[in-house]
Amino acid sequence: MIDTRILQRAAIVGTVLQLILAVVSHFFPWVADNLFMFGRMMISATAGYLYGMGFGRGYAVGALGGTIAGGLCVVPALAISIMLNDTPASMMAIGTGVSILTGGVGGAFGHMAAIMRKLGF
Repeated sequence: MIDTRILQRAAIVGTVLQLILAVVSHFFPWVADNLFMFGRMMISATAGYLYGMGFGRGYAVGALGGTIAGGLCVVPALAISIMLNDTPASMMAIGTGVSILTGGVGGAFGHMAAIMRKLGF
């Protein structure tokens, strides 16, 4: 049902981008104040989109894989942010939940992109 190879690729890309965001926001307070949560959501949605577009066999499976990819990629970066005292520990559950949701939405849109790619758009 879920292609683990595509899931692994999407999660690795998302994790690397999330870790970059965590490090950049630690050294540049403007990023932490203005882009942190939106950036986390966007990166998780992008990881989900990558899974949905790579798999391309249904909206539900794309959303499920995107949900997993979005959730997997945010946890290490949130842990780093908490250890650097940039994020309160209470944000772990909220940040993971929001990233799971946006990863699922990204997975559904990724499947739509897969359909458009098959149609030649």
